[in-house]
Amino acid sequence: MAAANSNWRLPQTSKQMDAWIGLMSGTSMDGIDAILVSFQDEGIQIHATHSAPYPDDIRGRLANVSQNHGSPDELGELDHHVGRLFAEAAVALLNTPGLPALQVRAIGSHGQTIRHQPDGGTPFTLQIGDPTLITERTGITTVADFRRRDLAAGGQGAPLVPAFHKSYFSSNREDRCILNLGGIANLSHLPADANQAITGFDTGPANALLDAWCKHQTGQPFDRDGALAGEGHVDQSLLSDMLSDAFFQRPPPKSTGTEKFNLDWVRTNLARHPNVSPADVQRTLLELTAVTVAHQLPRRTGMTVFACGGGAKNPVLMRALKKTCSPYTVTSTADIGLDPQCVEPAAFAWLARQNLAGRAGNLPEVTGARGERILGAVYYA
Repeated sequence: MAAANSNWRLPQTSKQMDAWIGLMSGTSMDGIDAILVSFQDEGIQIHATHSAPYPDDIRGRLANVSQNHGSPDELGELDHHVGRLFAEAAVALLNTPGLPALQVRAIGSHGQTIRHQPDGGTPFTLQIGDPTLITERTGITTVADFRRRDLAAGGQGAPLVPAFHKSYFSSNREDRCILNLGGIANLSHLPADANQAITGFDTGPANALLDAWCKHQTGQPFDRDGALAGEGHVDQSLLSDMLSDAFFQRPPPKSTGTEKFNLDWVRTNLARHPNVSPADVQRTLLELTAVTVAHQLPRRTGMTVFACGGGAKNPVLMRALKKTCSPYTVTSTADIGLDPQCVEPAAFAWLARQNLAGRAGNLPEVTGARGERILGAVYYA
């Protein structure tokens, strides 16, 4: 690990640019995506990326505590372990050979969501991954805990990425939807007309249920290339029961997580359909994601849907989306300049930059907050 210092500095040249690190782990709890970027008016320059899967024991413990199993000691230990792993991911970025001269201004760390309950009388959201450990082990100022300020202002605390999508993916030539296929699916509608409001919300489950069912049936952490789903067929009766969940009919703003869409939710629906094969369940869960996305898309002529997140690399899911979302074109954010796996970590690097510049990071029209807020707590190097 690096010794602490006020800014991580790589070897100097005659020209140096500011850079930012984004660290992200989503509701799939599969690992950490890290990115080192700099921001220009014309776009984003990626200097290095790094992905690190969680060790099996950590992933299992995270999944367990997210379902309300585990003691305060367990939660505290996981907070430490995740913070250490996030710090290691940041250092791995900075050890990438051949980096240009950069001064890293700050790290934006999303942390690992353990529980997200934005509704009811006592709304809360909890992300772990001790940011003080990240600061101490990298020597870089770290911004973390982005969601709670929006929640305190009456918002959902999610999704937060639409503000970043607006800044870097908007076009005055076409309406766009940015569809994030993480553990939970969420979309940002970016109208070509700048006078129209941005909309964004969680549409429902994506990889969280696909991963959970695959792990339960095969022992594998995820369905690589949609292989298990590709062996199955959609069970229309099971799909119809799943689609009757009230979340899918709720108007935005809305957000959700694995506290709702989890293996127990699948089992509850399967209780009425005991003879569906494991492969057919996997294919039906994949269709659930595709259909709920399609049903909740805004109706715009000529709109293009750009997918990002881990689900964008699942060919079976992408084929299903192209079918259910027709007549809209479905492609990936790679076509507008950013690899699908890079979008969310880049968004949290951007949110750190917004914080240190004293600028808002939320979109109240998306989250339902009472107004714009500067998001995140700062842990100075």
